[in-house]
Amino acid sequence: MKSHVGHVRSVNEDYFACEADANGRALAVLADGMGGHEAGEIASRLAVERIVKELRHIHGGLDSEDAREHLMNSVLLANKEVYEYAQEHPECNGMGTTTIAALLGPTTVITAHIGDSRLYKFGADGLVMKTEDHSLVNELVKSGQITAEEAAVHPHRNVIMRSLGTEPDVLIDLDQFEWEPGDIVLICSDGLSDKVSASVMEEWMQKQALLQEKVDGLVQEALAAGGQDNITLVAIRNMPVASEKEG
Repeated sequence: MKSHVGHVRSVNEDYFACEADANGRALAVLADGMGGHEAGEIASRLAVERIVKELRHIHGGLDSEDAREHLMNSVLLANKEVYEYAQEHPECNGMGTTTIAALLGPTTVITAHIGDSRLYKFGADGLVMKTEDHSLVNELVKSGQITAEEAAVHPHRNVIMRSLGTEPDVLIDLDQFEWEPGDIVLICSDGLSDKVSASVMEEWMQKQALLQEKVDGLVQEALAAGGQDNITLVAIRNMPVASEKEG
């Protein structure tokens, strides 16, 4: 895990949490806030803290359907908290945040996603992006108006179409996928994914190095490429039950 303010910004509007759970699941949450003054920093912190509060004591024996419901409800409550805070504090009007929350069990990962922060899985199939950006450029790519290469340098590539806390109701992408022992889940803000290509991320994941060294290396890659935005990366490896978790 690592978060860096970058070379340009004075405030880090990214916020994250990663907790191991004795009941058999781990929890990872990342949010990239937006808004004037310190509003983005407040939005991301409120979102992550509320989701963690709601899920910290989730029972590991819950089936996937119940776990998905708990995850969705936690994000909906976070949306309500951020939205109501903005209504009560005029200086924070319009604030919001991207959000990715993941419940990680021994064989299954359940995710909730809003915005353009990303979640990847690295395993036997290489690095696979498991979320879809809720961004303007992604909509333009999907409709065939621009190419993926054009999207990478588009002047409005940071415009997101869906975020947490900006409206009283929010549409959440829920997903579920399997992972094997040794697989790695990576969650990052766009400060990393805008500057470091998927191929470079995959190269770092393939290195014979500690997981934290890989995380540090990728953050340095983003800084070397300009580091105009806050950069945050959380990585979790699926370790055999008898082994100590690494991350």
